[in-house]
Amino acid sequence: MDIERIHFQQHGDHGGQLVSLEEERNVPFEIRRVYYIFATQPKVHRGRHAHRHLRQLAVAVRGSVTILLDDGTGPVEVVLNDPSQGLLLGDMVWRELYDFSDDCVLMVLADQFYDPADYITDYDEFLREANGYRRVEGAVA
Repeated sequence: MDIERIHFQQHGDHGGQLVSLEEERNVPFEIRRVYYIFATQPKVHRGRHAHRHLRQLAVAVRGSVTILLDDGTGPVEVVLNDPSQGLLLGDMVWRELYDFSDDCVLMVLADQFYDPADYITDYDEFLREANGYRRVEGAVA
């Protein structure tokens, strides 16, 4: 599955901590968009989609969130709860976010501008595309 946990270098002392995110350094792509999710109501599930051509880096700046990830071969759950770590998500990975803590602020950096045509919001359609995607990707020329 095209996911990777990234540990960011922290700088600080008794007065607090700082993490710097820099494109092409600890963010392995050009940052085209940043958004954040907060004030999520209890028992809410967000996401429930995949992207055809988008890489993202998710950071729980505050609090925690559980993310279910699936590349078509089966789901994996990841908990983000440390602002010094990020989760790098490649394209064609289904994601569903839930179990947000009351204080959760989830920041996401993306390598593309918002494009509704890039979203796959039907899980069965995602599975069809993901399975075809893997076959083409691994095909012998």
